[in-house]
Amino acid sequence: MVQDAGVDAARADGGEGMQTGIAEVGELAAHLAAAMRSVVEGKDDVVDLAVTVLLAGGHLLVEDVPGVGKTTLAKTLARAIGAPMSRIQFTPDLMPSDVTGVSIFDPEVREFRFRPGAVFANVVVCDEINRATPKAQSAVLECMEEAQVTVDGRTYALESPFFVVATQNPIEMEGTYPLPEAQRDRFMARVSMGYPGVEAEVAMLDHHSASAPLATLEPVTDPAAVTRAVEAAGRVHASEPIRRYIVALLQATRSSPDLRLGASPRAGLHLLRAARARAAMSGRAHVLPDDVQALAVPILDHRLLLSSQGRLSRNSTTEALRTLLGRVRP
Repeated sequence: MVQDAGVDAARADGGEGMQTGIAEVGELAAHLAAAMRSVVEGKDDVVDLAVTVLLAGGHLLVEDVPGVGKTTLAKTLARAIGAPMSRIQFTPDLMPSDVTGVSIFDPEVREFRFRPGAVFANVVVCDEINRATPKAQSAVLECMEEAQVTVDGRTYALESPFFVVATQNPIEMEGTYPLPEAQRDRFMARVSMGYPGVEAEVAMLDHHSASAPLATLEPVTDPAAVTRAVEAAGRVHASEPIRRYIVALLQATRSSPDLRLGASPRAGLHLLRAARARAAMSGRAHVLPDDVQALAVPILDHRLLLSSQGRLSRNSTTEALRTLLGRVRP
């Protein structure tokens, strides 16, 4: 029933122009994913999610142990879209002004001039974000939500597209600060790289030992095309039954006895935007329940917290969320 409603509405509202835009999104996504896979080997699902979040206009949190390619993923994405990239190494002595920028007095003109911080780029890599203090972590909040920076009462817009890829180590590792719930909620999705499979790791030793594939990677698109693709993906139709299905999932996380913190309204907006991007990447002008179900875990899981009962009956928030996905039907 949900699928039929989406198809009918897309036929009524879409038109030839819409289909052309969707085709361009799918073609761009395919080229971008192929370029990234030439460097990030054996992680097709991670690459697909990164491209989905980019085209949905969101930001990505990559969590895993050191050395599994978290930063390489972000650098590869930036190189593939031919966009300026900056990398911020989050350390305990990092200051918020290092991220956003600072006003410096110029004695020649007798006025303050703004010196942009590292956040002024299309792709910003926040490396090991949970090794910095909460004050430094919070410096990226306005940037991620508003695509702008406010320094000394003046607001500076960031270029489009603006895509933050933050990497973090597991909180059990020494020298880490857990990200507060408010900051985790700003990230559209969280993904874990994981160790590569045997064949992928053997291929990596062959391809990466003598040379760096990232150094020879050529851009397959440009920031302007990515911006147009984000706008086209945002116009993908989501029927009322689809929207009600998303809200039902959110409500289920908030009422579950296994969870003491459910998904926020922002999580629902992120899930809908990501589902629209996934549909566009598949060449469809309408969202299906499959799009929502495929993205629910990476979009919602990092926003949830287990209750005392949940810690006794569940191994993780992921398990609790998958149980809810089985109960809530579109």
